Amino acid sequence: MINAENITLLLAAYLLGSIPSAVWIGKVFFNTDVREYGSGNAGATNTFRVLGPKAGVPVLLMDIAKGWMAVQLATYFGEYMPATQQFINFKLTLGVAALLGHIFPVFAGFRGGKGVATLLGILWGVNPPAAVICMGVFLLFFLTTGYVSLGSMAAAVSFPFIVMWWLNETVTSMNVFAIAVPILVLVTHQKNIERLLKKTESRVYLFRRKQ
Repeated sequence: MINAENITLLLAAYLLGSIPSAVWIGKVFFNTDVREYGSGNAGATNTFRVLGPKAGVPVLLMDIAKGWMAVQLATYFGEYMPATQQFINFKLTLGVAALLGHIFPVFAGFRGGKGVATLLGILWGVNPPAAVICMGVFLLFFLTTGYVSLGSMAAAVSFPFIVMWWLNETVTSMNVFAIAVPILVLVTHQKNIERLLKKTESRVYLFRRKQ
């Protein structure tokens, strides 16, 4: 139902997603705009690549947190009863608003990141079991190859299979969301796919800053 309260919550979710943690942390503590280096994205991966773990870890945690917090607005301020179809639909809608905020942040000239960390926070808020399994898929690919992009895409592609076949999800909106996730991630990672095919994709240095 479209009303003033729901519109306000959607705006709040977008603004939460728009918090440009990579940009603000980079500029305030390192005098660096991460969008001017590396891949040019304002996300945790590029922050790790450009500034190292001292900046990358806080950015990662903040990006996950803002996705999770946006979804929780439905629980604490929404008008729908938990576990109902409308409640799940609204949580997903809030998550999408936060994701759009991260990709197109109003606080950073609409130049944001790819949204993978924020998407993980959203998954934690709407389907924790699926989020845990996806994290396992991500870590498997990342730790064996060193490519964050490959791990992210593998986790995203596995998500609809996890939701619809492994967890036997019956809520239509959740299944639609599960199908949309890999499409979004693959679209936003087109350049990464090209670099992977050319074997020019950069690896991320988790425990030290790249020299």
